[in-house]
Amino acid sequence: PGDGHLCTEALNISYDHLFPFLKWARPYTSINEAEKIARNFRARYLTNQDYALAVLDNDEMVWLGSSGYHLRDGGLENLSAEIGMWIRKDAAGQGLGTHLLCDLLGWGFTDWPWERLVWHCNERNMPSRRTAEKAGMVLEGRLRAQSRQPDGSRDDMLCFSALRTELQDPRST
Repeated sequence: PGDGHLCTEALNISYDHLFPFLKWARPYTSINEAEKIARNFRARYLTNQDYALAVLDNDEMVWLGSSGYHLRDGGLENLSAEIGMWIRKDAAGQGLGTHLLCDLLGWGFTDWPWERLVWHCNERNMPSRRTAEKAGMVLEGRLRAQSRQPDGSRDDMLCFSALRTELQDPRST
């Protein structure tokens, strides 16, 4: 909470970049809407329901995106989470996503209890697929016709995973 203006700016300039793959993206997000979303994420973090994180530049003046550990397959006791991420349009394609994913994998397997971390992406989202591959995640499979598009068509989703027992800390390489 309190970062709504930073988040709003990042979301609004990135709409065209995000919407093809992230259906929650809207053409315009107000500061009040962003603050409400931030308060909801904070409440979910504090109650161990979801762990959303802001990605800020070194001066904490530019919102570069968001990421986090999302409990899609049960609660914290399942020791499994999905890593989600979006990077603002003008910061994409510069290695930030790969760096961030490597850090989240390393942090998740050292300081968090995760035994399994997964990454889902639309098969058409090649940058997201390359991010998972560069971070050392394993392609587990294709979820056929998993994602419904606004025009009614359906896209396949790819599922990547990393296991605590298999993945060397990507931060150490």
